[in-house]
Amino acid sequence: MTDKYLLFTLGLSLFLLTPTTVKSLDPLCRDPVLSHLTTHKISATDTLESIATQYNLTPTTLILNNPNLDEDSLPVGREIIIPPINGIIVDVPPLANWQDMAEAYGVRSDLLFEVNGCQPIGKQVFVPGINWTTVDVSELANYTGLQGYPLPTEAATGLAYGWQDQPSQAQRLFHSGVDLFAELGTTVLAAEPGLVVFAGREGNYGNLIVINHDKGLQTRYAHLEKILVQPGETVATGQVIGTVGLTGNPDLDVPHLHFEVRYQTPMGWLAQDPLLHLPQ
Repeated sequence: MTDKYLLFTLGLSLFLLTPTTVKSLDPLCRDPVLSHLTTHKISATDTLESIATQYNLTPTTLILNNPNLDEDSLPVGREIIIPPINGIIVDVPPLANWQDMAEAYGVRSDLLFEVNGCQPIGKQVFVPGINWTTVDVSELANYTGLQGYPLPTEAATGLAYGWQDQPSQAQRLFHSGVDLFAELGTTVLAAEPGLVVFAGREGNYGNLIVINHDKGLQTRYAHLEKILVQPGETVATGQVIGTVGLTGNPDLDVPHLHFEVRYQTPMGWLAQDPLLHLPQ
């Protein structure tokens, strides 16, 4: 287990990428934050702080997304933009891509990609009020990683977590987990005690199991041949939940387990590198 772990803290930062076609390998991505903007009509009793508190935002978020807003004099009757989380709406420069935006604003490109619905970059994007920093595991309540490994023995890894270049197709792919090679039919094990919240067919995931764990942790097991648990079932570490398969993506030709680790945030279940969590 690596001695570092990614922790997110509130902040306001942004970034940009280079022009490429971007695809997502995650069909369960949330709707983009920009599709959930609302408005608020300012009343005579409103203050900047009271509006921010009402929507669980910071006053800075309100000002950044409403440039004409004056915190010392709120225009009664004016409607202002309210994002669902802290962050800012920004215009995308011509030819910029996700990675350019990430570098420009200091945000992880995979986080920015997921918050914006895992879609090709548009004319505007939402940059969340999140800074990612690396801290010692000891600072995170003695976090030591997952209790178990999702296969009976440690496996060779195929496609890694993160952005993947596809030169032959002139595009980049975001891979939200890690592929662990195993023989067809190999048993798949729960990596942590938890509650099965999904067990069935889901797009390119194929046969998929999703398990929620304590402290906002989630694991996903995809491309399964067989599913051996049901939604609502409680599982223990090391319990057999399915078998390795080739379901989902029609381009798959080598049996493997696609394994994800996600954390619950105001933006939904955001993927992290599973190798930060798997026991070594």
